[in-house]
Amino acid sequence: MGQKINPLGFRLGTTQSHHSFWFAQPKNFSAGLEEDKKIRDCIKNYVQKNMRISSDSEGIGIARIEIQKRLDLIQVIIHMGFPNLLMEGQTRGIEELQMDVQKKLNSVNHRLNIAITRVEKPYAQPTILAEYLAFQLKNRIPFRKAMKKAIELTEETDTIKGIQVQIAGRIEGKEKARVEWVRDGRVPLQTIRAKIDYCSYKVQTIHGVLGIKIWIFVDEE
Repeated sequence: MGQKINPLGFRLGTTQSHHSFWFAQPKNFSAGLEEDKKIRDCIKNYVQKNMRISSDSEGIGIARIEIQKRLDLIQVIIHMGFPNLLMEGQTRGIEELQMDVQKKLNSVNHRLNIAITRVEKPYAQPTILAEYLAFQLKNRIPFRKAMKKAIELTEETDTIKGIQVQIAGRIEGKEKARVEWVRDGRVPLQTIRAKIDYCSYKVQTIHGVLGIKIWIFVDEE
């Protein structure tokens, strides 16, 4: 009987580290998790709302959001593949974002500091690649063509040794849901020392919700 496990949680402590760094008492742990979710959701909603106004984008372009909490400071680092939206009016955009997050948290005891880091190779990040694939599916591009194009985008980077893309649901409006996947190169999911990036993404189409999963084999230690 096959057992499934998240590839990132499977490799914690070896090739994968946490995206949140803080300590709390057991009774306050759930409140800390809810606070992290509020911060991430607020940042994603802000970027998505402003990108819709500025241009017709393929996605919000956030690879990951790291949160570091200290006694009186919450440090948030946003790793973006296409940070042009906030970089053009960097000071004003980040100040507005900090105010929005601060209002959402409603915390007086903690100062909030947000920094933006540019990702050198955006399409080597599974989250950004999944957003691109979702954009193609929303525009009714054939799923095989969209998956092939997504793999071609990753081939431009030298660090990637393998990629696997999977789409599940009522693909192209078929009555019966099915799973389609394609793989290029090696993707050793059972090898703990293999550094694998993973993303699970949902996209709403006119035929229903499709699930996208992407595994990227970066390197092996």
